[in-house]
Amino acid sequence: MFALARRKEIASGRHAAELPPSHVTHGLSVSGILETDGALHVFGHVTGRIDAFKLVIEQSGAVEGDVIAGDVKIAGRFSGRIFAPNVAIDETADVQGRIFHTTVTVARGARIDGRMPWRPPQYFETLEELPETQP
Repeated sequence: MFALARRKEIASGRHAAELPPSHVTHGLSVSGILETDGALHVFGHVTGRIDAFKLVIEQSGAVEGDVIAGDVKIAGRFSGRIFAPNVAIDETADVQGRIFHTTVTVARGARIDGRMPWRPPQYFETLEELPETQP
């Protein structure tokens, strides 16, 4: 399973900014687990789990499932759980679910239906398995 500590090791050896970003383009729907050591930009639709150094859900994009990342920016639709120290929610975002974060910014106009529990930075450094979903 994923650990943000692993991402930090990867980033120190091969800076994630040097990796070309990956894209889920318009009109593309993906189901399953997506993993990347760099950035992932979602313009289409993803159902499943995303494991990335950085995730950007573009205005036309939609993600349903769990997200584990260092940084997340949401301009489109999201439904599920996010585990990321840094989260930015744009005014065009429509978010449902839980956002486990250390720092979150929410733009005026964003729609959020859910909870945003704060977690200390150490929580993400030691995250080995995702908590079970509670009913």
